[in-house]
Amino acid sequence: MSGQTVIEAGCGAGAVLMQIAARRPGVRLMGIERDPAMAALAVENAALNDVAATTTIHSGDVAAGFRALDAAPGDWAVSNPPFFDDACALRAPAEGKRGAWMADDGLKAWTGFLLKAVREGGRIVVIHRADRLADLLELLGEKAGSFAIRPIHPFADEPAKRVLVQAIKTGRAPLRLLPPLVLHDREGGKHSPQAEAILRGEAALDW
Repeated sequence: MSGQTVIEAGCGAGAVLMQIAARRPGVRLMGIERDPAMAALAVENAALNDVAATTTIHSGDVAAGFRALDAAPGDWAVSNPPFFDDACALRAPAEGKRGAWMADDGLKAWTGFLLKAVREGGRIVVIHRADRLADLLELLGEKAGSFAIRPIHPFADEPAKRVLVQAIKTGRAPLRLLPPLVLHDREGGKHSPQAEAILRGEAALDW
């Protein structure tokens, strides 16, 4: 990935971008965040992690679309969109966290941004609720394909609550359902051995 550009929609304070920088030296990073305070923290974090020269943080709203950034599409676009978009069905736990919980313009605004954020052949990676998988496939499927789906289970004997979805813009390969990632182990460890290895940077998820 060295030399490639990774764009994150809704980057918050930049935690994901900084993890990418640590694991994939040489990448160019771009984030967009509508909360000015969080965007400022992302800029500060890039400086603290010595990647300010290769990191650009935009203060703006995903709902405005990628073209509003006047930036070139990247090789990768990643996002952890707000998990809910119906304010009548769920309220955020605190008003200050509303933006992280509620997608005011719906999931379609986020997938639309991601589809414009990558070049043809570029990759999109989204984590979301497992019960929104059909919506993700439908929305991303307008211009992307070659889906790879990895269920994420809290425990091996419980249903998946989250899914990681990778799509390739203009991709046409058959959909692949990958082995699950199990986060926790009932044998006493806080995390499963696989999850622990990933968190420590000793392993990665293969697509």
